[in-house]
Amino acid sequence: MIRVEPPAYDPAAPRSATTLPVAGGATVRGYVRALLRRHRRAFAVLIAVNAIAVTASMAGPYLLGSVVDALTAGSREPRLERTAVLFAGALLVQTLFVRLVRLRGAMLGEEMLADLREDFLVRAVALPPGVLERAGTGDLLSRITTDVDRLANAMREAVPQLVIGVVWAGLLVAGIAVTAPPLALALLLAAPLLFAGCRWYFRRAPSAYRSEAAGYAAVAAALAETVDAGRTVEAHRLGRRRVALSDRRVEEWTRWERYTLYLRTVLFPVVTLTHTVVLTGVLVIGGFLVFQGLLDVGRLTTGALLAQMLVDPIGIVLRWYDELQVAQVSLARLVGVREIEPAAGEEAVRPEGRAVRADEVRFGYREGVDVLHRVSLDVAPGTRLALVGPSGAGKSTLGRLLAGVYAPRAGTVTLGAAELARMPAERVREHVALVNQEHHVFVGSLRDNLRLARADAGDAELWAALAAVDAEEWARGLDGGLDAEVGSGGRTLTPAQAQQVALARLVLADPHTLVLDEATSLLDPRAARHLERSLARVLAGRTVVAIAHRLHTAHDADLIAVVEDGRISELGSHADLVAADGAYAALWRSWHG
Repeated sequence: MIRVEPPAYDPAAPRSATTLPVAGGATVRGYVRALLRRHRRAFAVLIAVNAIAVTASMAGPYLLGSVVDALTAGSREPRLERTAVLFAGALLVQTLFVRLVRLRGAMLGEEMLADLREDFLVRAVALPPGVLERAGTGDLLSRITTDVDRLANAMREAVPQLVIGVVWAGLLVAGIAVTAPPLALALLLAAPLLFAGCRWYFRRAPSAYRSEAAGYAAVAAALAETVDAGRTVEAHRLGRRRVALSDRRVEEWTRWERYTLYLRTVLFPVVTLTHTVVLTGVLVIGGFLVFQGLLDVGRLTTGALLAQMLVDPIGIVLRWYDELQVAQVSLARLVGVREIEPAAGEEAVRPEGRAVRADEVRFGYREGVDVLHRVSLDVAPGTRLALVGPSGAGKSTLGRLLAGVYAPRAGTVTLGAAELARMPAERVREHVALVNQEHHVFVGSLRDNLRLARADAGDAELWAALAAVDAEEWARGLDGGLDAEVGSGGRTLTPAQAQQVALARLVLADPHTLVLDEATSLLDPRAARHLERSLARVLAGRTVVAIAHRLHTAHDADLIAVVEDGRISELGSHADLVAADGAYAALWRSWHG
């Protein structure tokens, strides 16, 4: 036999290309047990219906065995009419219940798949925003698409079929043992062969399928990054390098594909050989016992037919158990979000007030490399704070820390003396909202898009929110107004209009603290200035942290923090900082001319 080694590990093509965790065996088993308990009634019905169908299918071998016994006993009238009627009745029962088995199996599979999808969505949405933001595009994409597709096949067919196969095989083995106990020796002869082949295969298959799934995630990541950064790739002439990287990822993935195929080419012949050993053993042992007068021909016939029928259920069990090896990897990747535990005691943390404070905060995106260095900042309720500074200084990072998107590596960020890092994301969003230049318009009506912020908002409130962000005029011009279909397949909104929809959601959500990161960047300067003045009326009395890329935003602020090299170098009002003639004054002169 040709031996095929698993592909060597290539550092350029990681096996675990993910920033989200992959669930361990205990987590997966716990989730499966919970899923089985949730659907135990459906499983019980499926087993009962399948048992009746299998029992009806066994009637044929028993009836044929009785006919053979009658003939060997010299009977000239083996009651063929009665046998034919019984066989037809058993066939009718089998047909009806096989249909029920398929129907119940399909229903069970769809119900479990729906539960799994809902569980994943609920868990993923509940994750801290920073976790999802740092997750790789390829990993998220492969989990949502490839892993869900693989699990769809497993849930719809593998799990029900595996239950059917196990019940079917168990009843057939029991039938052989009851009909002719000595023939069960043939099963014992074949069992070591099947056990050895399955043990060899299943010791190698799980890790191989995990590596295959991670290889596909690496391929998806490389392709998605190349497409997303297409202009950068073209501008820097990185095409050949990106193609070479994609080729390397694809090669690594296909090597694992070939290896898993090799594993199957070893398992399937072993299964076929097992069937041959079982049937041969039944005939040899049964024939010997018949010649010795220890077994009649009828029971040998029944036993041989039941042994032959074992081919199908054993094939079903092994085929779908193999499919579950692939599904288990996908399930571990989907259930992995369960291993992201909330911070200890987070449910007990509640803000008592609206003051925002950062105390000796350190933060970095990579281990050992800080972007922010011992930053301290106090923002009183109702203050309009502007963060200014050169690109890459850490303004946006500090804004995300103040919004509770990221947790500091050291130090604390608090809202009303409560640590944001210890609060559930839902509670943080009740108080603090982050708005940046990246906005999404969902497929549906304009009304539905706005009500994402507040589901019970009436039409008058929706129009008021649109008016507050200078979007009422174009919204009323849409065919259908609030009922107009927007997003993919409907009316495509311009980037500026999508940004106004996001700001209208903000007005409806009505948080007391806002972090605005380039919230008006997609509007031209004059329109942005007009919109900011309109928003100023709406946001009066709220705490606003604005990451200012246009210094007129800083000019209007109550307090300005100048961020340089991850530190706050200056803090004060516009007039005070201009008078100080420091970094902010230089920025103001260069911008204002």
